[in-house]
Amino acid sequence: MLDKSYSVKRSATLVLLVFGLLLGAAWAQTESVLYSFCAQGGNRCTDGANPFAGVVFDQAGNAYGTTANGGAHGRGVVFKLTPKGKETVLYNFCTQSHCADGQYPGADLVFDQKGNLYGTTGSGGLHKKKDTCPVGCGVVFELTPGGKEIVLYNFCAQSGCADGGYPSAGVVFDQKGNLYGTTDRGGTYDNGSCFSGCGVVFELSPAGKETVLYRFCAQNTCLDGANPKGVVFDQKGNLYGTTLLGGTHELCALGTEGCGVVFKLTAKGKETVLYSFCALGGDNCSDGQFPNTGLVFDHSGNLYGTTEFGGENTTGTVFKLTSTGKETVLHSFCAQNNCTDGQAPLVGLISDQKGNLYGTTDLGGVNFGNCDHGGAGCGVVFKITPQRKETVLYSFCPQTGCTDGADPQARLVFDQKGNLYGVTQYGGAHNNGAIFKLTP
Repeated sequence: MLDKSYSVKRSATLVLLVFGLLLGAAWAQTESVLYSFCAQGGNRCTDGANPFAGVVFDQAGNAYGTTANGGAHGRGVVFKLTPKGKETVLYNFCTQSHCADGQYPGADLVFDQKGNLYGTTGSGGLHKKKDTCPVGCGVVFELTPGGKEIVLYNFCAQSGCADGGYPSAGVVFDQKGNLYGTTDRGGTYDNGSCFSGCGVVFELSPAGKETVLYRFCAQNTCLDGANPKGVVFDQKGNLYGTTLLGGTHELCALGTEGCGVVFKLTAKGKETVLYSFCALGGDNCSDGQFPNTGLVFDHSGNLYGTTEFGGENTTGTVFKLTSTGKETVLHSFCAQNNCTDGQAPLVGLISDQKGNLYGTTDLGGVNFGNCDHGGAGCGVVFKITPQRKETVLYSFCPQTGCTDGADPQARLVFDQKGNLYGVTQYGGAHNNGAIFKLTP
């Protein structure tokens, strides 16, 4: 008969073995922090704090992005980071009186061919509505290479914010230089649950003329969707996107607004719902619910995205949608014990040339207890193959104080060598976010 001491030793060995396997999966790639925000200290973190959006690269390898907080006025910045890790603040928001230049940027930037940057802020601007957006309804801005900011459009310029308000996603260009994007709120339709409009898709000319292409909740109970989260073009000039709420299925935790949709919008403004989430019913919404970010195409015209909740374990999904509207769940998060495979994806995906998908989750991963999530983990970077196999490339917060970063909530980006770059909202040397690099 085995004695108790042997049993204890054997159990401990098994625990260490399992833990080692988890670490091996979590550290399949090498992570390095390129910059930790709030390095300049002070109450406002003048170099920026808490980035919600990913970075974009110029041809010289410099990275550009935004932080939602920090800066000279505490309302966010646009920054540049050189390949050697030197950070420069290109613009401090709320430089103008009453934040007429915008405040709290939280969406991806985009370059034009001349090197100018374009983006949105979630609030600020000239137009303030007492009951809707008392600190401004957001702007679309341009930033020159020299750091001069130009507000191209102030939302809620029209009565009742018919032109939109509160943009939370970035903008995209067409071939003529027009910008397209979405706002969470505003528009002429409101079913009582959207709070001052259910959002719009807009077009903005180079001269700053805004045209609303579609106002959501035009159909009863928002069958057409509500609260859009960005758009992407197909090769024919049609726009595709998601809405957080709305659709035909009302089995979601936020009430009767619906569980979100994937939509198509033609150049003439005709909207078609390609898929309404929670179509399979049940408490879990196993096909996903609440898509909280934009989409990405593959070469065959299929769409890919994430939902924050739903799936087999109610903690989010990665999904594929064919051009005919057939949805397939590629991965339901929290499939592994303690959600070591990730939990709650809040951002869009990117793909490589082999068709692998890459993204992040806000929670989950090998938890080291430093994230104040009640043991939910600090987030992961994941990869999903065309065969639907999910691999965790990195699990955040193995270091004391999460100096490697925590809570990634932004889209990843590749460099020319195949390295992945991203940002975390928290963690880093000063717990105000970090820019990281993953190398194979």
